[in-house]
Amino acid sequence: SGSLIAYSEANTNNGNRGRVAHADAVASKKKKVVVLGTGWAAMTFLKNLNNSIYEVEVVSPRNFFLFTPLLPSVTCGKVEARSIVEPIRNIIRKKNIDVSYREAECTKIDPANNKIYCRATANTNSKRREEFAIDYDYLIIAVGAQVNTFNTPGVEGNCHFLKEIDDAQKIRRNVIDAFEKASLPNLTEEERKKILHFVVVGGGPTGVEFAAELHDFVSEDVVKLYPMVQNFVKITVLEATDHILNMFDKRITKFAEHKFGRDNIEVKLGSMVTKVTENEICTKAKGSDKTTSMPYGMVLWSTGIGPRPIVKDFMKQIGQGNRRALATDEWLRVEGVGNVYALGDCATINQRKVMEDITEIFKKADADNSGTLTLKEFQDISNDICERYPQMQLYLKSKPVRNIFDRPSQVKGKASKESIELSIEEFKSALSEVDTQLKNLPATAQVANQQGAYLAKCFNRMEECEINPEGPTRIRGTGRHRFRPF
Repeated sequence: SGSLIAYSEANTNNGNRGRVAHADAVASKKKKVVVLGTGWAAMTFLKNLNNSIYEVEVVSPRNFFLFTPLLPSVTCGKVEARSIVEPIRNIIRKKNIDVSYREAECTKIDPANNKIYCRATANTNSKRREEFAIDYDYLIIAVGAQVNTFNTPGVEGNCHFLKEIDDAQKIRRNVIDAFEKASLPNLTEEERKKILHFVVVGGGPTGVEFAAELHDFVSEDVVKLYPMVQNFVKITVLEATDHILNMFDKRITKFAEHKFGRDNIEVKLGSMVTKVTENEICTKAKGSDKTTSMPYGMVLWSTGIGPRPIVKDFMKQIGQGNRRALATDEWLRVEGVGNVYALGDCATINQRKVMEDITEIFKKADADNSGTLTLKEFQDISNDICERYPQMQLYLKSKPVRNIFDRPSQVKGKASKESIELSIEEFKSALSEVDTQLKNLPATAQVANQQGAYLAKCFNRMEECEINPEGPTRIRGTGRHRFRPF
């Protein structure tokens, strides 16, 4: 009996050691993916990632996800701050893959050694915050961007920004304080007008949404809470270009401008801010050297975004120091670094141009190798071309496929177009303006969300991730050599 028990225990121990060794071997084979940031792009990537071959580590000084589109609503009390945040640990505990989180700030990226260096942000008893390094196989940079002040004097000390939850809460307190102060009986009308003059610098999505939310607050709540001062409220939007929301469709721009006009929100186009003092904001009209000033009660600065210090330093290391954002290819891979990806507001996609690949496109379309291209041959591959080059899809909306084969010298008609055959030079000439349709994607939550979902799809479909410096990510075992580009 004793021999049987000893034999049984030995087998059990050997089996446990075998299972532990197997688990360690599996863990050692996992690719380490480090995600910098907890914004839209990073969290969408994390939520959509379900491939267990990765060990994921999230690093960010902010331990929650922020629903940024509702930030303007927090500024006027329509939405509570706690309603638009979700703790990161609540998100990662629902994942069935190996995910961990570190509340720390990345201070340096070392692509040569596949390391990042971090500094803890949590309060500790020690005077010096703890610093540590993290290795990675793949690095995903999604740290977002910071407000761009364009080095305008007085902006840092006198203006409000709207990027984080703390910014929204601070603006909310200042808005309420402005109405309370303007309600005091010992003020003149001019003083009330100054206190209740809200200026928004920048006609982008954030500035426009804040102006709209503030108008709704005045028209719906101030009339009840502060009836004596409602007529002194003034909202002014200053935009340096010719239109607000100029990164969107012209119909959206036109609607927003007309809506602001009906709501008595003053929009000053072509107005550039030169200086902001404690009591006045100085502007200069486009094409003029004359500077004018106007008093204000509160200024929201929302003129655009710029790279964070960690991104600036990384860009200098890889030879992109003269850019405003990290340049990536269509697969969101940082140009010049094979295992680093960037998405969201910190990056911009360098979409490959059609004219750079026009010869290859022509050869692929020329199914019969005749050296010429027919309308049917081009139509057969047009969907593939539009998928690879988004600017082609935009171009074909303004100029249909059949019109590309339209020659003035030919007799008009369906039969004549189908019989036309274009040479390579004629094909180049017909598509010479296609790349003018190429536009940078706006820095919005929707874009970051789509990029995160796309990159997660790429990682999910990789059985073994292999970076090809000369082309896109290659997929072994799937028979595919290219993902659908974003």
